[in-house]
Amino acid sequence: MWVKGEYFDDFDAVEAAARGSLDRAAQPILFDRLAWFRRTWEHCPPGVRPLVARAVSEKAQCWLFLARKEDLSLTALASWYTLAFRPVFSGVADDAMKLRLLTAIAKRLRGTLKAHRITLSPVPVEDGSAKLLAVAFARAGWKVAQSPATVNWVARTTGLSFADYWKQRPGELRSTVMRKAAKTDLEIEIFQSFDEAAWQCYETIYEQSWKPEEGAPGFLRTMATDEGTAGTLRLGVAKLAGRPVAAQLWTVENGAAIIHKLAYVEDAAAHSPGTLLSAAMFEHALDRDQVSLIDYGTGDDGYKANWMDDARALEHLEMFNPRTIAGWFGWIRARLRNLVRGRRVD
Repeated sequence: MWVKGEYFDDFDAVEAAARGSLDRAAQPILFDRLAWFRRTWEHCPPGVRPLVARAVSEKAQCWLFLARKEDLSLTALASWYTLAFRPVFSGVADDAMKLRLLTAIAKRLRGTLKAHRITLSPVPVEDGSAKLLAVAFARAGWKVAQSPATVNWVARTTGLSFADYWKQRPGELRSTVMRKAAKTDLEIEIFQSFDEAAWQCYETIYEQSWKPEEGAPGFLRTMATDEGTAGTLRLGVAKLAGRPVAAQLWTVENGAAIIHKLAYVEDAAAHSPGTLLSAAMFEHALDRDQVSLIDYGTGDDGYKANWMDDARALEHLEMFNPRTIAGWFGWIRARLRNLVRGRRVD
């Protein structure tokens, strides 16, 4: 079976070649869409220019969205807003074809491009993406080092109402919500389309929160606008005596809710506005949107365990090209580091 490989450094060319296979209608996951990669490059580019690799065989395609760095290595076209990075497929029915296509990309990156190192993170483990990448690049002659990146907390909620879900939460959390709700006259509104006033509330809350300065606020605004147009936005704003004190940015699509951002005003912490808003957002997602999965993004923050069921691993992958001096020494360093940590190096 023939396989054709090619590179792109222009997103309009990618769009023309993809013929809709990277659009919302074809890709169910937000982070796998061309619009997401375009927005990432526009607001928080991880390198000096994009490099998008594609392998095609008949109707099957595999895309790997990368960026060139100044040291001539490659990295995932991702940012701190990217909650999962993986190869993107279309028209592929089985894992064997996925491996064939991705291996073709890995061979081309090692041969024609002669990249000395490729760094990918955060790569999901549960869906097989980390293993697929490791096997494909190892078959293509790369040296692969894997290490933990972070975790992704999720709640599996198929068929659950909010009442059912809430019974499963720790007693301390349920007690806190009941006690604070009785004492606090909190006004909560959840927006499903972009609203300028609501977005200004979000930005004001974030500025007054414990959170660090937003890396690329333009990215989030554009995302919220686009998702509002698509009907997938869920922007929750809580006000205390008319003052915005907590906000959360979610998206809900294809049976899954993703929590992208949350913040509350520090001087309102005694009222637990963030916790009360979370309860309202979870209730909306379960009783109105009837989602089967709630995704709390990346990070092993302790409070997430109270709301979630499982922590899914996300990996950091480094692939080294032993045909280059930089790649060879990079692999040796990674091998020594991971051997000390008891991690796998291929």
